[in-house]
Amino acid sequence: MSIEKREFGHLPSGKTVSIYTLKNSHGMAAELMDYGCRIARLLVPGRDGRQEDVVLGHDTLEEYTAGNDVQGAVIGRFANRIAGAAFQIGSQKFTLVKNEGNNSLHSAPGGFQNRLWKCGSATSSSVTFVRRSPAGECGFPGNLEAAVTYTLTDDNELVLEYAAKTDAETPFNPTNHSFFNLTGDARKNILGVKMQIEAEQITESDPELIPTGKFLPVEGTPFDFRTPKAVGRDIGAEEPSLRRCGGYDHNFVLSGSNFRKAAELYDPSSGRRMQVFTDMPGIQVYTANSFGENSLGRGGVPLSPHCAICLETQFFPDSVHHPEFPYQNLKPGRMFRTTTSYRFSIS
Repeated sequence: MSIEKREFGHLPSGKTVSIYTLKNSHGMAAELMDYGCRIARLLVPGRDGRQEDVVLGHDTLEEYTAGNDVQGAVIGRFANRIAGAAFQIGSQKFTLVKNEGNNSLHSAPGGFQNRLWKCGSATSSSVTFVRRSPAGECGFPGNLEAAVTYTLTDDNELVLEYAAKTDAETPFNPTNHSFFNLTGDARKNILGVKMQIEAEQITESDPELIPTGKFLPVEGTPFDFRTPKAVGRDIGAEEPSLRRCGGYDHNFVLSGSNFRKAAELYDPSSGRRMQVFTDMPGIQVYTANSFGENSLGRGGVPLSPHCAICLETQFFPDSVHHPEFPYQNLKPGRMFRTTTSYRFSIS
């Protein structure tokens, strides 16, 4: 196991952005950036022994800072959508930026993904990034201290451990927004990749992708991934929400509790298999539906719809407005902790 640090660029403020590279003894490497607390690269060997990058990313810092790029980033304070870009704690109403229609998406602009984190500690196998989110940032109350530890094991597993505490009650729902393409080639789509999701239900959403509060069974629908099937098999089905989104952008209600397997991807062409484990109750499956003709990835590769898939472990969207959902705001005196891991193998 080893770790290396290198300079990646400078923000307009002059602050340096760095990348920390973790390597294990089996040919896997994770490049982790302090800007946005990102997975910048994830080099995983395939059946032929070649290391290839299985996450989308950019060559320059300027590409990451342009607009609201979320590739590989930790999202916060609240991932996914908040209806009306507002929420209430007691009698006090808090207002966020409406950056997706009438709603807030990923607490942007100015969320965790747009901030420079600090390296709190580093070893030969792990890096911990920390940052203090001041009260009022993006409209959220409370001074929040957050930490994310990335650990690369010799079993080809990348483990993400989140921790946070606050001095005032605040919504908190972090996730990682990596775009995975197990083929190692962003020019190829992921429609032939096989996916399994350990979920019997999804949360029903309205046309703005805000949950209605109803849970829908996946059985007999395009959302049934309880046994592995190609991502593209039903993606073009005549189902209203799939048509609206141009693919999958849905929250799956994970079966079980505690730390368990949530999902699995398998690319038959390379032999790469990725299993996702988490203790969170939901996983947002997003098939990169919105990449357009001006979207470019590493090496200037054009990014097309369905060239990657996101598996965002998190609380359900808009949980702040649904007391029936498995969620509570973070309160003073309590430590928030959650773990997600990506386990890679070859078959």
